[in-house]
Amino acid sequence: MHLGTTGCKALQLLDFLRCFECDHLFLVGDIIDGWQLKRRWYWNQAHNDVVQKILRKARKGARVTYIAGNHDEVARHFLGLAFGGIEIREEAIHTLRDGRRLLVIHGDLFDAVIQRARWLALAGDQLYVFVLKLNQWLNRLRGHLGLPYWSLSQYLKRKVKNAVSYIGDFERAVAAEARRRQVDGVVCGHIHKAEMRTIDGMLYCNDGDWVESMTALVETPEGELRLLQWPHTERLAGGVTHAQLQVPDYAYPAGH
Repeated sequence: MHLGTTGCKALQLLDFLRCFECDHLFLVGDIIDGWQLKRRWYWNQAHNDVVQKILRKARKGARVTYIAGNHDEVARHFLGLAFGGIEIREEAIHTLRDGRRLLVIHGDLFDAVIQRARWLALAGDQLYVFVLKLNQWLNRLRGHLGLPYWSLSQYLKRKVKNAVSYIGDFERAVAAEARRRQVDGVVCGHIHKAEMRTIDGMLYCNDGDWVESMTALVETPEGELRLLQWPHTERLAGGVTHAQLQVPDYAYPAGH
């Protein structure tokens, strides 16, 4: 989510949260961006409303598990505790309706840059923020021209060879950890690339983000895993309805 940054699509996220109910909500790390808040304070009403909405879901009976990430690593000082009905965890195991077990982690522990060269990760974060700001201006221009939303950072990730290699290495490392833990698959975040596929026999699910892709991973009441994408739209005042929810071709039926 990266609440506390100008890149967070808080209004779209809030609209999404209003459109569904769940028994268990996993927040898979980098919910509040402590790195950016240390540099410059940014927190508007929409960000506050997102937090209030999540707390309200917890009060109404949903189990909310907050998996700490690297941008909100301060939460790792409170592992095992609960605040406002929200459990703070390093990781979790989620059992699907069909009995499959999924390891739920943020994923930064499998990022060699984060673990071995933190200064480089911080520099990369600054560059990423610059690209997101450039992306905002670019899409304002595209909007005036009647063109749809387009992510510059996602385009760069697909085109830059080293970025593609980095993402592939990360995905394989996370899938290998799932195999080592003797579970059926893994759910993670961290690299901002929404994905659901099988890697060396392991189900790999990345729920994306609410900065670029605006995606969420869900398990339906029938036990099917689906990767949902909220519409890229700025016309929120007119109301984005549940019927407008976009579902990419990422779905795993129960038992598969």
